[in-house]
Amino acid sequence: MAEYNRSIMQAPAAPAARTVIRGATVLSMDEDIGNLARGDILIEGSTIMAIGENLEADDAVVIEASGMIAMPGMVDTHRHSWEGQLRRINPNAATLEDYCNATHFSFAKYYRPADMYIGNLLSALGCIDAGITTLVDNSHNSRTGEHSDAAVEALLDAGIRAVHASGAPVAGEWDQAHWPGNLERLQKKYIKNGDNPLLSLAVMAQLEPDLWAEARRLGLPIITEFFGGDMANELEGLHSEGLLRSDNIFNHCTALPDAGWKILREAGVRVNVCPRSDAHYGIEDGMFALQSAQRHGISPGLSVDNETSYSGDMFMEMRVAFYLQRVMGMHQQRCCGEGHSPVVTLPAHGLLKAATVDGATCAGLQDKVGSLAPGKQADLILINAQDINLYPSGNAFGTVVHAAERSNVDTVMIGGRIVKRGGKVLGVDSEKLRAAIDESREHLFAAAGYQPDVFAETFLPLESAQ
Repeated sequence: MAEYNRSIMQAPAAPAARTVIRGATVLSMDEDIGNLARGDILIEGSTIMAIGENLEADDAVVIEASGMIAMPGMVDTHRHSWEGQLRRINPNAATLEDYCNATHFSFAKYYRPADMYIGNLLSALGCIDAGITTLVDNSHNSRTGEHSDAAVEALLDAGIRAVHASGAPVAGEWDQAHWPGNLERLQKKYIKNGDNPLLSLAVMAQLEPDLWAEARRLGLPIITEFFGGDMANELEGLHSEGLLRSDNIFNHCTALPDAGWKILREAGVRVNVCPRSDAHYGIEDGMFALQSAQRHGISPGLSVDNETSYSGDMFMEMRVAFYLQRVMGMHQQRCCGEGHSPVVTLPAHGLLKAATVDGATCAGLQDKVGSLAPGKQADLILINAQDINLYPSGNAFGTVVHAAERSNVDTVMIGGRIVKRGGKVLGVDSEKLRAAIDESREHLFAAAGYQPDVFAETFLPLESAQ
C-alpha cells in the first residue's frame, strides 16, 4: 500500500499577533457592520477585533488593500473532495449514472490511502486558490480507517477550515468492520484533544436511522444526498418519529414537493443546493432548489459537488444560480400568466450571502465564519478590483458575483493565517504535488483498465463499471 507524501506541503506560518488590513472596500455580510467603501479590519491572532475607518494599530503587521474588495471567505457546503485527481474526466456527462460510472463504479474501488490523500489535498488547495475558506468534505469512499486518516490529514495539511464527513463507499470491496466505529475513532484521534481547531467531523449517511442514532450519540451532523422526487415519501415518517432535526444536512433537495419543504422547515433541516451539478447531470428535474427553499423560509448554502465535469470555484456557482433563477422566473411568467405569484429571484448580494453566510449556517459554523464581524474567525479574502478584467468596479457586489474569478483572489486568510498571497497559494511544493497527482492517476487508470484520451467527448463506461 503506497504511502502518501506529506512533504508536499510546508506547515503554514502562525498568525501574526496583530494584523490590520488597510483601505479595502469591505463587504462584511454582517447586518450590523454593513459595507464600507474604504475601511480597515483589525485582527489579533485568529480573531477579528474591529472593522471601521482609520483604525489605530501601530504595532500591527499592515496589509495594504487599497483597490481591493475584502469579504468573508466562501463556504462550499458539499464537495466530494476525494475525486480531485479526476478533474474534468467526464465533461459531457448527462446523467447521474454517467457520473457514477466515472467515479464510484470504476476508479473509486481502487483508491489507496495515498489516492485519498492527494485527491483531498488537491481539492482543498483548489478551494483556497478560489477563495473558498471552508469546505464540507463529503467523503463517501472511506474504505478503511487508513483511507479516512489520509483524507483528514490532507485537509489539515492544506490549512483549510473543513467539516470532514466520513461515509461508506458505494461500490466495490471495503472493510465493513471499521464502519460505523470509524466515526468514534476519528473523533478521538483528531478532535478530542483540541489540536485541530480548523477541523470538525460529520457523517455521510442516507435515510438510515441506526446510523443516524450512532452519529447523534457522538454529536456529529448527518449529511444525506437527498433527491426529493425519489425520497420525499420518507420524510413524513421520519418527521413523525422525531428523526429529522437541525443536525441533518440535505444535499440537492431537487424536485421536492411543498409538503416536503414544510417538513424540512419545521424540523430545522439544513439544506444546500447545487446549481451546476443538478443541471449538468439532469438530476430529477435538473433544476436546483434555491427558489423552492427560499419560498419556504429556508436559505440554503451553495455547493460545487464535484470537479469531474466542471470547475471547482464558487464564482461560477453564483453566476449559474443567478441566470437559472432568472430563466425560471421568465418561464413561469409565460406559462402561468401575470396573475400567478412571481418567482422571487435573488440579486447579486443575495447570492453572495448564499455563498458565505448561508453556507456557514449550513455547515454549522455560523458563529465562527461566513461574515466579517468582531469576535469571528479571520477567514477572509481580498479580491484585486484593479485587475484588468475587474477595473473599474462600478458595483462591489456585481464585481464579485458577475465578474471575479480565481485569478482575482489576491489574498486568502484562514484563522488569521495567510494561505494565499499575491495570487499564489503558499507552502506548496508544486513539483512534488504534480508528481503525486500523476502517480495516483496512473495507478487508478491502470487498475481500472482505463485508457486516457484528452480529446474524448464521452467517458466510456469501463468493464469494471458494468
